[in-house]
Amino acid sequence: MQPSRYDAVLFVSFGGPDGPDDVMPFLENVLRGRNVPRERLLEVAEHYHHFGGKSPINEQNRGLIDALRVELKKSGPQLPVYWGNRNWHPLLTDTLREMAADGVKRAIAFVTSGFSCYSGCRQYRENIAEAREAVGPTAPEIDKIRVFFNHPGFVGPMARNLSMAVESLGQGNHIPVLFTAHSIPLSMAESSRYCSQLEEASRLVAEQAGTPNWRLVYQSRSGPPSQPWLEPDVCDAIRELHASGAREVAVAPVGFISDHMEVKFDLDTEAAAVCKELGMRMARVATVGTDPEFVRAVRDLIAERAWDLAERPAIGQLPASHDVCPLDCCPAPRRPTVAARPS
Repeated sequence: MQPSRYDAVLFVSFGGPDGPDDVMPFLENVLRGRNVPRERLLEVAEHYHHFGGKSPINEQNRGLIDALRVELKKSGPQLPVYWGNRNWHPLLTDTLREMAADGVKRAIAFVTSGFSCYSGCRQYRENIAEAREAVGPTAPEIDKIRVFFNHPGFVGPMARNLSMAVESLGQGNHIPVLFTAHSIPLSMAESSRYCSQLEEASRLVAEQAGTPNWRLVYQSRSGPPSQPWLEPDVCDAIRELHASGAREVAVAPVGFISDHMEVKFDLDTEAAAVCKELGMRMARVATVGTDPEFVRAVRDLIAERAWDLAERPAIGQLPASHDVCPLDCCPAPRRPTVAARPS
């Protein structure tokens, strides 16, 4: 097996509380330095307490990391996988200290966001840079993997999941599909390729699933009413469908790779409640999670950089994303009054 340019893989995610006592400290980490009203903090905390104070994201990340380790051991590059979060344990700084103590000099980072925008890409690179600075001169160099919105190993599993959801409704492929992603401020969307990448991923998934009646909508908005965010909201879109005569809907969280808090609360709880109120049947499409094809895709993204492979798999009308982000890529938006809801 050929030598790798890297010593390790760094798995990077948002983080989430592991129990009720973690909820407020976690949210304070997320919102530190931002002028967020206390009542908003308590409102978001209730979403976690609705599920026992524990976010599903950590357990789901553990499952994906375990599957990735198996795939790397089988197919290479045979690199250790470390895990660091933006907002909760294991925190990036602690993980980089561990990597430095283990002698890691250079690592490739997989971030659990497949789309380009400040909060989904550049901010993670800033988090890594801040952690490296905190660790000091022994901190490993970290390169980030390209975003994977149009990688066949992401699109394929999502399309299969969509097909299964539509079949469960038993009404044929004419059923309306709402692809959902995290809403962000318009100022953030306008300085990135977030919307075009989401539209393309949705189109590719719908095309492979044979579901022509689809629309991209958004969820999880938490900014003040005075600040424009991406719309329409998924619940508003469901009401519009009902008003037009639809009685079934498939909701596909294409902007997420796992069924974490925003999927469980905003879709499985809030959107499902709207459907129940309206008498509509809703099938929520599963995220890619630990689907073997997606795990292999993550491994392939690591291999193409570790082994300097020329092939960059991508499908559709947009090219594969760049490996190295330009200096002006996805700049920070004007600071909102209220931060986006954490995962």
